[in-house]
Amino acid sequence: MALSMEEQRILAEIETRLAQDDPGLAGRLSGMTRARRRRRVRRGATAVAAVVLLVLVVMAVT
Repeated sequence: MALSMEEQRILAEIETRLAQDDPGLAGRLSGMTRARRRRRVRRGATAVAAVVLLVLVVMAVT
């Protein structure tokens, strides 16, 4: 469910205040987001590689 414009504005304000009040925590949270994104990309690449390998094996067998 998408956020309304007002909810997006409020969320952005909260993020800005967090970064101002506790830059260390904001940095750690941002780092967690980057790590999660890296894991997701790595999983996607692994899935694509597995599918390509499976296709190659099937083609070699037939």
